[in-house]
Amino acid sequence: MIQRIQSLWLLLASACAFASYKFPYYSGTNQKGVADYQLNATESFPLIIVTGIIAVLALFLVFLFKKRTLQLRLCLLGIVLEALLIFLYYREVETFSAGTLSLTSILQSAVIIAFFLAARAINKDEKLIKDSDRLR
Repeated sequence: MIQRIQSLWLLLASACAFASYKFPYYSGTNQKGVADYQLNATESFPLIIVTGIIAVLALFLVFLFKKRTLQLRLCLLGIVLEALLIFLYYREVETFSAGTLSLTSILQSAVIIAFFLAARAINKDEKLIKDSDRLR
């Protein structure tokens, strides 16, 4: 299970998603006039839910190593959910009057990249199994 490279990518995706609860995505002045306000995953209910689903999904996918097709489909679902999360962050950033992206906003990109690399490795494993079955 852990010796497969996609397990490491999925653990990285899960760790980055859980870390986004602590580290800010955006910091600046919100419309209420609060300066140095930091936006992280705990600011609104949709951000909390979608971030939690992504983090738990990535962690759950590590244990689906015997069901590669389901693992691949759920990995693609994770990519779609992460794109939805980035859209939700963008919608929250629109409420700020001034500010800038934090350095830790890279975590959201890291989740998408990790899901993509895991999906690629799962697909490679599936092809390897099909080729070995054909040779028998």
